Amino acid sequence: MRNGRNGKNKKNKKNNPLIKYFAWLILLIFAYFGFNALSYAQPLKFAHISDIHLSDKSADTSYKLLSHSKELFKDEIEQINSVKDVDFVMITGDLIDKPRKNLLEDACDMLNKLKAPWYFTFGNHDAAVGTAFKKDKYFDYLKKRNKDIKSDTFYYSFEPKKGYRVIVLDASIDDRITANGEIPKEQLDWLDEELEDAQNSNELPLIFLHFPLKEPFPSFHHRITNADEFSAVLNKYKMPMAVFSGHYHAAKIYKENNILHVSTPSLVSYPNAFRIVTVNNLKDRVIFTFDYRETRLKELQKKAKIMTFSSSTLAGEESDRNGIVILEK
Repeated sequence: MRNGRNGKNKKNKKNNPLIKYFAWLILLIFAYFGFNALSYAQPLKFAHISDIHLSDKSADTSYKLLSHSKELFKDEIEQINSVKDVDFVMITGDLIDKPRKNLLEDACDMLNKLKAPWYFTFGNHDAAVGTAFKKDKYFDYLKKRNKDIKSDTFYYSFEPKKGYRVIVLDASIDDRITANGEIPKEQLDWLDEELEDAQNSNELPLIFLHFPLKEPFPSFHHRITNADEFSAVLNKYKMPMAVFSGHYHAAKIYKENNILHVSTPSLVSYPNAFRIVTVNNLKDRVIFTFDYRETRLKELQKKAKIMTFSSSTLAGEESDRNGIVILEK
């Protein structure tokens, strides 16, 4: 009798409209808060590599392992390919150590082994005054080897996923000998339009260029000469955004108001590292997760550390390498 009575009670509870109402109410509450916490888009994951300096030299410089550049690059490509769900790979300049076609051919051969699409922006070693392999020839060859780059200009944008706008800038100078960067006015005007469109479209701007807006350490001969003008364009907008760069061969993550500045080290100089970055674009905030990856060729890394002028400056603090950074909306 007890079993029968319990079964009847359970059946009554199951059919009770009041219980069903509260069940639906709880479900709606969870759905409401869940949808409010959802992102504008799915998480985005990309690899950021910089200053590969691919070379065919048999000797190293005072601080760059040029004779081992291909080994280090191969190891990095293998590491990236081992990471699941990488949406794209971005190279922020100095892909090759000298602007020569044979080096770019070798670089493209290696980059095309990546499982994810890859993109590129010019560094000062990719463009130089007096060379026969000028930027237009360089970029034309790059596009022949990489069908994902479709732009007619050295700067361009694309949407890797809904809710994200990747903006690639070219601050390299090829009409004089310099390690400085400069962003021409027409490109700054274009950037302004891109940011306005991204804001109207609820897209998170991810800006990539070789030269950092915020230096990891002071270097008058490496900075952007019109940095104030660049900053003025970015500061027109209050939405979160991030600027990714290389050039200084140093690891640095710096947050200033709504802008995150990320510098990534070189592969051929200590700490011989790159980044895997995951971005979650939520309704009320943006969450950046940084996964710092060093070369697995530890003997070469030890050699690079001995060669460097300041290993601690280039490696940065732990917060410049790994961690989570949140930008509020």
